[in-house]
Amino acid sequence: MLRFGLVLAIVMALYWLSLSGYLANKMLLSLGAISILLVLGLCARMKILDEETVPYLHSFKTFSYFSWLFKQIVKANFQVVKAVLSPDLEISPTLVKIPSTPKSEIGKTMFGNSITLTPGTVSIEMDEDEILVHALLEEMSDPNDFTEMADRAGWSVGEIKTPKIEGEG
Repeated sequence: MLRFGLVLAIVMALYWLSLSGYLANKMLLSLGAISILLVLGLCARMKILDEETVPYLHSFKTFSYFSWLFKQIVKANFQVVKAVLSPDLEISPTLVKIPSTPKSEIGKTMFGNSITLTPGTVSIEMDEDEILVHALLEEMSDPNDFTEMADRAGWSVGEIKTPKIEGEG
């Protein structure tokens, strides 16, 4: 718990300093420190100083996941633009239930938000072990296509040791 508190305090202090820019005004620095201590005290009292509240310890994994997700967003953008701008408007809206391999709340949230961020797909409803997804195109609704995203989302928040990646044995 101490480690998470320390990381959270450092991140909040850096964030506060980067937004305020006040390094010479002692009163503002004191108020910033008091507010950081207040937040840490509230988090400790609520017993939420854990890996889920302070995900910064997984920052490399999260950055790596967001880099991969950005590529998927670009690819899906081209697919959606091609379908929408085609003279026949070749859309085929579909609802599909996708198995959710992440089990923690933050893992499920990361996976569901990733689906929604990807053009042409929207997470509609989350159950314990699956997500209802609306896909603009039928070819975007294959549940197997979401397996890698689910594994990578779980990996980025520390749930899965190594994600199963397409094309690897």
